[in-house]
Amino acid sequence: MEFRNNAFEQLENRGFVFQTTHLEELKTRLREKPITFYIGIDPTADDLHIGHFFGLQMARILQDCGHRCIVLVGGATALIGDPTNKSDMRKMLSKEEVARNAKEISSIIKRFVRTDGDNPAIVVDNADWLKPISYIDFLRDIGSNFNVNEMLSKDLYKNRLEKGGLTFMELGYMLMQSFDFVHLNDKYDCILQIGGSDQWGNICGGVELSRKLNFKDGSERPLMMGLTCPLLTNAEGVKMGKTEKGTLWVSREKTSAFEFFQHFVNCLDDDVERLLRFFTNIDVEEIKSMCKDDIVKAKKLMAFEVTKLVHGEDEALKAVQTAKDLFEKGNINTENMPTEIIQNVGQINILDFLSSLSIIKSKSEARRLIEQGGIVIDNIKRADINEMLNLTKDQEIIVKKGKKTFVKIVVK
Repeated sequence: MEFRNNAFEQLENRGFVFQTTHLEELKTRLREKPITFYIGIDPTADDLHIGHFFGLQMARILQDCGHRCIVLVGGATALIGDPTNKSDMRKMLSKEEVARNAKEISSIIKRFVRTDGDNPAIVVDNADWLKPISYIDFLRDIGSNFNVNEMLSKDLYKNRLEKGGLTFMELGYMLMQSFDFVHLNDKYDCILQIGGSDQWGNICGGVELSRKLNFKDGSERPLMMGLTCPLLTNAEGVKMGKTEKGTLWVSREKTSAFEFFQHFVNCLDDDVERLLRFFTNIDVEEIKSMCKDDIVKAKKLMAFEVTKLVHGEDEALKAVQTAKDLFEKGNINTENMPTEIIQNVGQINILDFLSSLSIIKSKSEARRLIEQGGIVIDNIKRADINEMLNLTKDQEIIVKKGKKTFVKIVVK
């Protein structure tokens, strides 16, 4: 692959650069020759969400410019749990769950960074080098380089102390991630760690650990640097990636291509330019002109391009067609519609039925929507909050909330 020396400029121009530990040195290194960098993902679930995808977009830009990509799947760190932005300790996963999640995520990653051909990315698991280290050796060799007072002053630990307390186990998370960076530097000459801005404290921990180890044994360790992208939030500062079903996952089994497409079609107008910068290769000046001339058209293009990146062009085209059928032609094509299965055969009050669905947050919301004429079930607008529905096995029910939210219910 041909090396291109404008990687930093591309990242900066498209809005990915938020924090750097060594700004000028990083710019110089990225211009001079290919470097090795890594991004870490903890397998706390068996899928990736849109936040992971955002970080992997940054990795793909660097890879496309000729830099070597390492994706670290945290099979060891996921057993501890990152306390960043958590008011309470994460749910502890079993070793079997983490191993299963790591396997699933490793296969999904290959959809977003190239793992074959020219300049392939490699996927590694930190369980391979962290598990063999004895507890005492880790404390002596790594733990001795961390000052607890300094650690507790960092936001990732400070917030946990204020909101819910901090366990000794969680305190070790930064040490593990910092050692990952040092290990990857020793084995692969990795000199850059990238990630979301919520990882700033952990990334700085690795940079600082490298400096201390260099000073400690007198060896010449190369400069190690950190780079973060902003968290993916909308124009109102709210974190993106939440649907009415919950997290916006990249697997169709959890978030259908249509749901994915609709999530972005329904974004704020002020978010369109940023999202086109993040998730397309369209020239920035063209993006600005497009958003100025026709924001609706730009929004639909953005939603299509993001869906195509995650689900492929065929699924993106199906999502576009489904949206047209539903919202422009009034046709109900249930094939690509979001589907929920409920276990509730027999009679049920309409409020109880609606509040059991993911698109309705509560029984009070269901009542309000019915009173305002915002609920249509099987093409009939419902107006009676006391109505009883008769559900039969294998029955399919189409529920419409407002103008743009549809769901197919299958009764089991």
